[in-house]
Amino acid sequence: MTYVLLVAGLALLLIGGEFLVRGGMSLAGHFRISPMVIGLTVVSFGTSAPELVVSLDAAILGHPDISLGNVIGSNISNIAFVLALTVIITPFVVSRREIIDDMIIMTGTFVLLLIMLNDLKFSRYEGLILLALLLAYIYRSIRNDRRHLIARPADIKYSLPVSVLIIILSSLGLVTGADLLVNSAGEIAAGMGVSERVISVSVIAVGTSLPELATSVMAALRKKNGISIGNVVGSNIFNVLAILGITASVKPFTIKDTGFTRDMYWMIGIAILLIIMVLPSKSARLGRWKGIFLAVVYFSYIYLVFFVR
Repeated sequence: MTYVLLVAGLALLLIGGEFLVRGGMSLAGHFRISPMVIGLTVVSFGTSAPELVVSLDAAILGHPDISLGNVIGSNISNIAFVLALTVIITPFVVSRREIIDDMIIMTGTFVLLLIMLNDLKFSRYEGLILLALLLAYIYRSIRNDRRHLIARPADIKYSLPVSVLIIILSSLGLVTGADLLVNSAGEIAAGMGVSERVISVSVIAVGTSLPELATSVMAALRKKNGISIGNVVGSNIFNVLAILGITASVKPFTIKDTGFTRDMYWMIGIAILLIIMVLPSKSARLGRWKGIFLAVVYFSYIYLVFFVR
């Protein structure tokens, strides 16, 4: 039965990812907002919903290491697993001008998280700071996008109410699918006798990152490259600012496992690696070799998490 639920969860994630792209593109057309900004905001929030549910539940139930590990592990897997697999399946070109600032902001939020957790505590005050930064980030994204509004073609497939309804229903499908997947995968992983940190940064993180994987792959196959990479970068920013911000505001927590410091250094290092991959030209090609390299980095990290204490 556990494996049946795992497959059912995966199916919901794939279907939800497909319709979230459709609804997001239609919504972008109605408001004349670029696919990149939709990927960085609306789609990112929808695909980050599983992380929010898992982290908030874990904090309330007294498992803070799962809350933090889920976010850190998801951020690492979003870049080195989700984006890597996406470009291995379908390489694409990304405009450095459109995404580099957000990549720098993403890396900055990772560094801020490392500083905030220097004392292994996450206070309500720090959570509110993260939420304030989230609002500022959303405002900045929409404001900057409006400056390039001229002659933008509309991509409207559904009416505005239907577009919003599709986004809501597909996000709910993603949450449900992730819940089924994480619970079933968690039961399998728990039998391995590893710590909450190890489970959260690996099994649970990959499970909650599957919406990003489904959405990014579907978007790339549809040649919506802005949503593919915007979803990954935006989800990582949302994971820190929104998920940990909301979680800490509702339930301040203290971390038990000091191993998270190493995980955060990995997270920052992988973010810098992505920036380096995009920097060489104005239109950087994310080819299969870059995807394979990121995947090698990711599985090296997972190996160290499980087998090096």
